Amino acid sequence: MALGTGYRNQDCPTARSLEVVGERWTLLIICNLFYGLRRYTDIRTRIGVSPAILTQRLNRLVEEDIVARVPGIGAHEEYELTPKGEKLWPALSGLVQWGNEYYLEPESRQLLTHHQCGDALDNAGYCARCRVVPPPRDVVRTRPESPADADLPGPRARGPHRLLEPLKR
Repeated sequence: MALGTGYRNQDCPTARSLEVVGERWTLLIICNLFYGLRRYTDIRTRIGVSPAILTQRLNRLVEEDIVARVPGIGAHEEYELTPKGEKLWPALSGLVQWGNEYYLEPESRQLLTHHQCGDALDNAGYCARCRVVPPPRDVVRTRPESPADADLPGPRARGPHRLLEPLKR
């Protein structure tokens, strides 16, 4: 018997959340929106997803009010996280910290700091100096430049970059 692909009939908050954000590529799309990518082509290029899948995932995120379509420069449409989408930051932050610890060498790890004081956030996203878990707009992401980045067109954060701040082209 084939395994089902949905969780709609399960009365579990994790299962219901995965129904919306658990498809392949969806969390990477959301993550890149946090990191400042806003244009369809930049997201597609950065994560390597097919146009059909990216369109499908973005449409679903818009339907769920996690992402909004907004006017961009010229005739380009852009995407940004809604307040509902921004509330996914603690889950993504946890995945970033976990991935740093278990899957990246120290020189390749991303650093998340509190914009207000500059201190590093702990694995739970907590700033010990300010005694807060800052909202994503107050988090600065620093990641080392990778040789693989040189081949990618479009905007890239060089050095520290505040979350949700659009990357300059």
